[in-house]
Amino acid sequence: MTPIHYPFARAMALALLVSGLFAAPQPVQAQTTAFKQAVAESVARDEDLASFYRARNFAGLWTGTSDEARLRRNALLTAFANAGNHALPEATYDPDALVARIQSAQTAADKGAMDVEISELYLSYARALQTGILTPGRVIPAIKREVPLRSSLSYLEGIESGNPSAYLASLAPTAPEYARLLREKLRLERLVSVGGWGPTVPGGKLEPGDTGAAVVALRDRLVAMGYLERSATQTYDGAITMAVQAFQEAHGLEVDGIAGESTLDELNVPVTTRLQHVIVAMERERWLNQPRGERHIWVNMTDYSAAIIDNDIVTFQTRSVIGATSSDRQTPEFSDEMEHMVINPSWYVPRSIIVNEYLPALQRNRNAVSHILVTDSRGRPVNRGAVNFRQYNARTFPFSMRQPPSSRNALGLVKFMFPNRYNIYLHDTPAKSLFGRNVRAFSHGCVRLNDPFDFAYALLAKQESDPEGYFQSILRSGNETRVNLEEHVPVHLVYRTAFTNTTGELNFRRDIYGRDARIWNALAGEGVEIRAVEG
Repeated sequence: MTPIHYPFARAMALALLVSGLFAAPQPVQAQTTAFKQAVAESVARDEDLASFYRARNFAGLWTGTSDEARLRRNALLTAFANAGNHALPEATYDPDALVARIQSAQTAADKGAMDVEISELYLSYARALQTGILTPGRVIPAIKREVPLRSSLSYLEGIESGNPSAYLASLAPTAPEYARLLREKLRLERLVSVGGWGPTVPGGKLEPGDTGAAVVALRDRLVAMGYLERSATQTYDGAITMAVQAFQEAHGLEVDGIAGESTLDELNVPVTTRLQHVIVAMERERWLNQPRGERHIWVNMTDYSAAIIDNDIVTFQTRSVIGATSSDRQTPEFSDEMEHMVINPSWYVPRSIIVNEYLPALQRNRNAVSHILVTDSRGRPVNRGAVNFRQYNARTFPFSMRQPPSSRNALGLVKFMFPNRYNIYLHDTPAKSLFGRNVRAFSHGCVRLNDPFDFAYALLAKQESDPEGYFQSILRSGNETRVNLEEHVPVHLVYRTAFTNTTGELNFRRDIYGRDARIWNALAGEGVEIRAVEG
């Protein structure tokens, strides 16, 4: 755990020192040649750097005594001094270490090589701040997200041609959520410096009317966390009940006002762990650092929710069921565009389900799963009595399977399509009881919606004067019908264990798939640390 620094004052002192280092007399021609030769040799391993420096005739970008070079150095040192605020590895972007390396560059050739080294460090910082430290798919294969990477040339040209301080400030994600997470990170770091939220609450169920030391510990913990005004009560009274309910709401728990096992488990999570969740959420924001769409669909798996968002305002939200926790059923993370919905859909059974679940059942009993048709390569129903299912295995089974439209269909009565290689979509379900559960990870990977009809009406309202009447008329027909969306809607399947709500309050959810724990370990491996910030 690292203590806080005072970045601005520190950066200014370093800037003055570096300015002095570069305030040497104008080099002679031989020194200029040696400098440029060193630059040319140093950039040879990177085509973007080589192209950029070649266009500058191998002149320095950061070194020298010009006002432009001085402004770039000062801006970069200030940015590096603030790197920890953005949860970037402070040791990697340590301005003191950079100044020490600059001091060691005495000859013109050394300074040429140093100019390129600063550029490489700057590029590493710019990429980390704008699009993330990690490559998500390498950490967790189920994260299929295409990170919006920028080119090295764009970063180099940006720092060269614009106001360097303003340009560096523009690299961080501009989404309001990132700013709110950054604010909450700094708040939690201040809490770390004073010992967090204090003693944990002893185990055992606590409920309204209880008294004693455990209730006092609960009271004090809720006060420290900001859910309860200061109080001297030793009784689990109405104020504590309301505070517990607010805590439960912010942590995705059953809101009953009773501090049972699940609630106490979440209450006793240390502030350092919560800080890890926020840091991971910031990294995830960087992976998604691009326009999300004025209207878009936001599916947060850990919250078991799906929302339609218009101009940053949630205009519709419903509960969802996501993929089960086994590795082969987890819902992947990616973004795409919703193109159409299908009312009264057939369910075309995925090959993995056919061979892993249904074929063994058919081998035991040819009339198993009788509500699903066995079909040939042209989609025609196959007479089960004419097939010896035991002669096939998962590789050789030649048939497909389809469940016709009905209220019992696995997809329910409507599905929402954003065609993708993972065969993931949103859909209705006949298994309505699952939405009453607190943890809702049961599907084969697709996302089931609690209120699919209302979801459809909200989408169709952009193109139909009577969206409900239009939808219901097709539904009553019983015919499988594709309805195109005149304007495609971006869909973002995300996984956030830390996020803010519409009022800016920080929320936490359980790491149902264990993904954020793995991301934190990877970030820590890159040098990201938990800090304690004073004041």
